[in-house]
Amino acid sequence: MNLKVDDFISNAKKWQPEMEQLRQLLLDCGLTEEFKWRTPCYSFQGNNVVLIASFKSFCALSFLKGSLLQDTNGMLVQPGENSQAVRFFKFTNVSEIEELKPILKNYIYEAIEVEKAGLKVAFKSNKELELVDELKAILDKNLALKAAFESLTPGRQRAYNLFFEAAKQSKTRETRIEKYIPRILDGKGINDCVCGLSKKMPSCDGSHKSICGEK
Repeated sequence: MNLKVDDFISNAKKWQPEMEQLRQLLLDCGLTEEFKWRTPCYSFQGNNVVLIASFKSFCALSFLKGSLLQDTNGMLVQPGENSQAVRFFKFTNVSEIEELKPILKNYIYEAIEVEKAGLKVAFKSNKELELVDELKAILDKNLALKAAFESLTPGRQRAYNLFFEAAKQSKTRETRIEKYIPRILDGKGINDCVCGLSKKMPSCDGSHKSICGEK
């Protein structure tokens, strides 16, 4: 058990019991617990397999190569229309996890077999959007962020990319990207409201910039 995961779960504002239950399930399946990209990550022989993710309305068991799983029960959720690899289960209470435990184990063991076989997701290149180099580098290092970015609509991806690209210096582009990582992980576009007070939801109407954060 990883001490950083202990801290993450104990300091979480929501879903502590649910995340602890998922954590024990993953450890029981023989995965190695690590803490990467600000979230609990579970690997098999050095290969990242699944993440535990916490969102406002649910917590998730997120399979990094979920698109390769058979999903015979039809239970995996695709984060967004642009997500090519990640698939996840979402939970809002411990009883859901308890009820699905045998099924969840089957999915986890199948994901382990995917790694044993060395299978890889055949990503389709997005020729319509050429990401700025700094964003590409950060996404390649942060799989959770990459999954979140890919789940955004094409318009939201383009808006972020244009904003980052507009900075003249590489260091400024990196600073901008780092600033907006929490927003991307939360599934929000650069122009979306994050305070919930906009009268033009989901877009920000500009009336609460001090809360939502300005560019």
